[in-house]
Amino acid sequence: MAKATQEQIDAWKKKHSDVFEVSVDGKFGYLKKPDRKTIAYASSVQNNPIKSNEIILNNCWIGGDEEIKTDDSLFMSVQAVLGNILEVKQAELVKL
Repeated sequence: MAKATQEQIDAWKKKHSDVFEVSVDGKFGYLKKPDRKTIAYASSVQNNPIKSNEIILNNCWIGGDEEIKTDDSLFMSVQAVLGNILEVKQAELVKL
């Protein structure tokens, strides 16, 4: 698959809100933001970071070159940036 068209990206954004592009060796993958269920599932195997990242990649995948998910060297490169997909906002707790 070549890079997604702007039309495809806009359609994904309409459906999923946030869309991310990951690329390695001329291959492109497109991911949505993980939901709570995906994060919980990935966290359940936290002692195995490769499996955890595989869960995030597979559950957030919305399109792209499947080799990113199946080729070990591509996957290992992509997993290094997957943590950036999880946006954690700063919360504040105040005792009243």
